[in-house]
Amino acid sequence: MNLTIRLAAVAAAGLLAAGCGAAGPPPASQPTSPTTSAPASAPATAPSSAPASQFAYQPLFPFGSLAAVRAWQASYASGGHQPWHLNPALTALAFTQGYLGFSHIGKPVALRMSAGDAHVTVGFHRPDGHVSAAAVIHLVKYGSGKHVPWEVVGTDDTTLTLDIPAYGGTATSPVRIGGKITGVDESLRAEVHRLGTSGPVGSFCCQPAGGQASPWSFSVPFHAASGQVITIVVHTGGHVAAVERFAVTGARTG
Repeated sequence: MNLTIRLAAVAAAGLLAAGCGAAGPPPASQPTSPTTSAPASAPATAPSSAPASQFAYQPLFPFGSLAAVRAWQASYASGGHQPWHLNPALTALAFTQGYLGFSHIGKPVALRMSAGDAHVTVGFHRPDGHVSAAAVIHLVKYGSGKHVPWEVVGTDDTTLTLDIPAYGGTATSPVRIGGKITGVDESLRAEVHRLGTSGPVGSFCCQPAGGQASPWSFSVPFHAASGQVITIVVHTGGHVAAVERFAVTGARTG
């Protein structure tokens, strides 16, 4: 089953109501007081009419530019193509399952929205039937006009953070990444993604980690031309699922 059909099935099952209601019961361990991979000085809602050079965030998925946004808006107006772009929960799932490749993380378990800003908690079913939160995806409206799509710009990080490189900064291969983790017997992996490719353009495996807000760091080699936007994801798992928590940041290649 392809991603578009899977997303449509999720919506049809009633888990997502018009893209603006609660997506289901909150996970047992709902993150609190999160830090965000977006800059602290960025406004809660980026101006929808701002040009790309003034966009307050790093656009990661599904659009790499305002030109791509306008192309989709034209196709949607003429034929209703890919309506999931207008739904923040479906966009978060497309990012998690289709772009990052975490196919088992397919449940939108919580949604917070205000104007053009959304935070979608995505999770997975544990073997005992409970739902675990894997990440909180941060999205904002990107573009202007009648049908403005949602854009993934990062994650709200709590027990696993990705602080280096700086959000929206410059990265060269191999990129040094780092942050903090709370957990026991963790195993950190990372990938680098770029729009327009069918899989990661770089990866790293693996580094043992654990403790209470313990620092971690390692380098990830990748292939991307200068000036391209990359999405860096770090994740841990292995207790009940291959990926149980993940964090994301965005950078531009130098």
